[in-house]
Amino acid sequence: MSTRHTIAILVNDQPGVLQRVSGLFGRRGFNIESITVGTSEEPGLSRMVIVTKGDDHTLEQIEKQLYKIIDVIKVVDIGSSPMVARELGLIKVGADPSARPEILGIVDTFRAAVVDISPTSLIVQVVGDTDKIDAMIELLKPYGIRELSRTGVTAMARGGAR
Repeated sequence: MSTRHTIAILVNDQPGVLQRVSGLFGRRGFNIESITVGTSEEPGLSRMVIVTKGDDHTLEQIEKQLYKIIDVIKVVDIGSSPMVARELGLIKVGADPSARPEILGIVDTFRAAVVDISPTSLIVQVVGDTDKIDAMIELLKPYGIRELSRTGVTAMARGGAR
């Protein structure tokens, strides 16, 4: 059965590591739904958070293969335990002055923010889980989404788990 997995990978901050990790997923036939990479709490190490779908057995094989990549330090399937996951979305929406009150109502409901305004458009910033971002996009579609950029999911295990 194919399920969604959120995997945190601690790696040495070296050129080519992202390519080797993502290539491993591709060779195994796993599509990466989202990938975020950034510095970690330890100097010289980066954390990758990858969201993918697949069966548990294949995911277990990928985890074993990831450890064979020399720059991979630690692999954790954080989606298997309680976690905090967030994504950032920037949505540029057509907004003539008559439509702005309705759009601002949607922005307020989602606890989002307008981060840019022009005579014909607004850029809205929304932070939350993937479902929240998807829901806001659906509500803004009737106004004409001109551009959309999403960060992908970043996540951490809740509490003392690491």
